[in-house]
Amino acid sequence: MVQISDLRARPGFAATVADRIWRAFWQEDGHPLSLLTDLVGQSLGADPIPTAFVAHDDERFVGTVSLILCDEESRPEYSPWIAALWVEPEFREQGIGERLVTRAFYRAGELGIHRVYLLSGERRRSFYEKRGWTIFEENVSKPGLHVLIREHAA
Repeated sequence: MVQISDLRARPGFAATVADRIWRAFWQEDGHPLSLLTDLVGQSLGADPIPTAFVAHDDERFVGTVSLILCDEESRPEYSPWIAALWVEPEFREQGIGERLVTRAFYRAGELGIHRVYLLSGERRRSFYEKRGWTIFEENVSKPGLHVLIREHAA
């Protein structure tokens, strides 16, 4: 049975989380894996943000998502962000990505944060819109890259 845990409770997954985020989002741009290892390591600290969540079936890694301060350098006034959603290919289409994003969103609410941001390319936009996210700003920093928001009820 797939569970979702705060990475602080399952620190043994930290290296895998860093690896998957690096391969999916950072490797192509030439960033070293060590940069992601350091960033993921920040989620193990005492501050509530950043926080990484890990989906796992006992000791098997299934996926991850993070709640971070900023995911778009050109929009530092927007915070916090849900970022780096990854689900292992064999676990996709089972609702795990939705569960991960929802958990990060509700963590922000637990921290008293009303609005949460998310950066999405055109290909994944409908995934988020079907789950209550709305376009806040289109074509940010490059065509087809959008800022979406979701707000907690007042």
